[in-house]
Amino acid sequence: MPSRNDLNPQSNNDDGTIQLLKGGSLILAVGVVSFLLLMIAFGGVNVEGAHSNPGWLALIIAAMCLPFGLMLTLLGVAKWFRNRSLNRKS
Repeated sequence: MPSRNDLNPQSNNDDGTIQLLKGGSLILAVGVVSFLLLMIAFGGVNVEGAHSNPGWLALIIAAMCLPFGLMLTLLGVAKWFRNRSLNRKS
């Protein structure tokens, strides 16, 4: 027989919010560090692209990590606010 907490999905504390926040912020931080390295240490970027091979690699990493990390972090924040409002109602 399922317990009362199994029947109520809102009482489940392990819904992935913490994982989204941790993972999203880590990916976002990697993207920010990669962008800063691109602009400071690897010669920056112009219309034609990066100035060096490590700059291209940093540009690719930043271009992948910044939007994806931002999306995951915002999703985690939205879930956190939703959980907070559900806990206030109950």
